[in-house]
Amino acid sequence: MGDEAGREEERPVHEVRVDSFAIARTTVSNRQYQEFAESTGRAPAPLADTPVFGNPDQPVVSVSWLDATVYCEWLTSITGESYRLPTEAEWEKAARGGAAGIHFPWGSGPPDAKLFPALLERREHPLPVGSTPQNGYGLQEMCLNVHEWCADWYDPRFYERSPEANPVNTTPSGRRSSRGGSWRHAVNYTRVSARSSIPPGYRYADYGFRVVRDLR
Repeated sequence: MGDEAGREEERPVHEVRVDSFAIARTTVSNRQYQEFAESTGRAPAPLADTPVFGNPDQPVVSVSWLDATVYCEWLTSITGESYRLPTEAEWEKAARGGAAGIHFPWGSGPPDAKLFPALLERREHPLPVGSTPQNGYGLQEMCLNVHEWCADWYDPRFYERSPEANPVNTTPSGRRSSRGGSWRHAVNYTRVSARSSIPPGYRYADYGFRVVRDLR
């Protein structure tokens, strides 16, 4: 976990172990979030009725960490399974697709222009979920399209004291961790180890989430 060539908060590189888990192939879509909103009587996602962000197959965006957590609680209640947001360690494990030492889900070099044509142009909105090739675990849009909320409180120095087994930072810091790239940046993909964060109540047009299901 981490990258010695990355930013300071990505160091030191260290080995961690996470218990088995299932993670969604894509981030939650507008269609899925709308079902949640209608079922619970909560407000729909703020941008769901706009032409640019409202395609049912686009990732839901402008949802806060708190919104995402309530969605996981609802999904748990209707399925009887345990759903939640991924920890940073689980997210990075998933993004690597079973390959150690790579910088991106597809390898260590820049994305192939033939496989990822949309990544080589400036975008005004996110791609529909399921638009990009799968990584080694069959996951799509890892490290690109939208920033994804994680369960951890953010601490730039957490790796200095991170436990080896199932690490998750539970010490409040005012910011929740997120991973992955964003459609609105000039370079709209990130390395698998790149870390970011914002306060849990914020809602941005390039923030979404994918869910994890406990298997233990």
